[in-house]
Amino acid sequence: MSGLKNKEIDTSSFYVLKRTVGAMLKLIMRHKKKYLLFQILDMLFVIVKPFVPIIFTPLLIDELLGARRIRLLIIYAAAITAGECICTLGINIMRIAEEKAGIMFDNLIAEQISRRVMELDFQLTEDKNALDQIEKARTGMSWYSGGVHGVAWAFFSIISAAVRVIGTAGVIVFRAPLLIPTTVLLIAAVDLLQKKINKIEIESFKNLSKVNRIFSYLFFEITGVKNGKDIRVYGAEDMMLNKAREYNEGSLRQWDAQLKAQLPHNELISVCDCVRDAANYFTAGFLAVTGKITIGVFSQIITAASELHQSVRSVVISALELTKRCSYAYEYIKFMEYPPALAKGNKKVGNGGHTIEFRGVSFTYPNTDVTALKNVSITLHPNERLSLVGLNGAGKTTFIKLLCRLYDVSGGEILLDGVNIAEYDYEEYMDLFSVVFQDFKLFAFSIGDNVSLGRDDKERVQRYVQLAGADGDFEQGTDTVLFKQFEENGIEPSGGQQQKIAIARALYKDSPVIILDEPTAALDPLAEYEIYNSFDKLVGGKTAVYISHRLSSCRFCDRIAVFSDGQIKEIGTHEELVSKPNGIYAEMFAAQAQYYN
Repeated sequence: MSGLKNKEIDTSSFYVLKRTVGAMLKLIMRHKKKYLLFQILDMLFVIVKPFVPIIFTPLLIDELLGARRIRLLIIYAAAITAGECICTLGINIMRIAEEKAGIMFDNLIAEQISRRVMELDFQLTEDKNALDQIEKARTGMSWYSGGVHGVAWAFFSIISAAVRVIGTAGVIVFRAPLLIPTTVLLIAAVDLLQKKINKIEIESFKNLSKVNRIFSYLFFEITGVKNGKDIRVYGAEDMMLNKAREYNEGSLRQWDAQLKAQLPHNELISVCDCVRDAANYFTAGFLAVTGKITIGVFSQIITAASELHQSVRSVVISALELTKRCSYAYEYIKFMEYPPALAKGNKKVGNGGHTIEFRGVSFTYPNTDVTALKNVSITLHPNERLSLVGLNGAGKTTFIKLLCRLYDVSGGEILLDGVNIAEYDYEEYMDLFSVVFQDFKLFAFSIGDNVSLGRDDKERVQRYVQLAGADGDFEQGTDTVLFKQFEENGIEPSGGQQQKIAIARALYKDSPVIILDEPTAALDPLAEYEIYNSFDKLVGGKTAVYISHRLSSCRFCDRIAVFSDGQIKEIGTHEELVSKPNGIYAEMFAAQAQYYN
């Protein structure tokens, strides 16, 4: 079973905090250790900065009200000015360095998420839970958590705030211990209120993941150049914008509800701040009026009390902020550990020809009650040419998906050389197949990149492009860039040209089993025949599976399997099936014969 809901996971705040902080620190140590130095220096400057005025301002004030010695006044003023300037400059320099590193970490996380998406079992790309988890991982590691830098910043903020608490508390205990109970009570109240604010935000984030995914999809479809023709021809602009507006309004309602729920708690925090300031001034003022402290010490108590409150509050807020950020960032960890949909074995795939057997295979797509295949049994022999024919929805493409193990069977089993395919190493099994699907995709790179997919060998690329019949279609040959997303001189290839490139890609992989799932639908019958004829010669001793609605293309195959209602209703050679009275294939061929005679 797929999905995290089927896996027991400790989701306590402490566990999430520990896992997330640990994961972020490991990323930092692995990819940029200097970032820790930046954070430590930043923390030291932040700790020292408030103590500069706490120490020297009382001395300056008392000197001004007392002896007014110029030399001491200059020293105290210079110490305050220089200390604060050095700390501010140091903080700014470290923050710039941290931000640069943060961008690097953001790019790294985006790359890791993208790689993980591409590595997911194909079945999960059509699973709602997996798609929601992808969206949570992406948004959770963006501005919700601030990414690696955001989590690290919150972690080190707790440490620096805790040190400031210890220092300022020492000043208050020594100068005005009566302020301690009031400060503790107000901080406890603010802590409770901030926890409620964070809880509301986290719950809102969970509700927004689906809305954000749909909203992003709609705007991608609106702006996607490949959809431009359909949108314009059918006048779909209003529908697309209305849909986007509908989900945008849903997102805004969610944000509005969050802010309204948080507002009372934020107002109460402001009240606590007012009470704090009143208590500080009353207590310190009383001590000054009664002559127990000097005016300089009065200013020191006010500054230290304010800093103590802010530092304790910073500890609490930073701890809550770290917990909140980790709860968002933990979605990335959950996604990176998302359980597979398919069981993976470790048996090695042997060399040579392979026999593949479907034994009583049935299949129902996940989360549906529609059975796509029912008790299908067929054996594909080494070097055999097998053609699959049938009406749309008969089960042909599903058969190919199961053969390539994009899904696991619901019933029965598929055997490779007598062994269930689930027992084989997944990557090795996948290497057996070169496939051109109906909905194949080409990328906005050069033809050479599309054919070789990073394994560039120009001579081999050129050879297979030529064999696919696409060599004369492009002036710049295999260096031609497809589409215009990134290059002004990119071309928009026709459907037929794209299919030729996709076929060249399948040939380039040089797998022992080659599959064409109706990739020539955009070609005319003559061009299709020429490609299949060349393709068949090139396949040589390989095993090949073809799907085509043009039955004349099946003539060169060793056997033809006729699919209907998720079952193989007929199987045999072209001559055997075309002469079968009232046969499905014979009727289909007769209906198309007028186009071939």
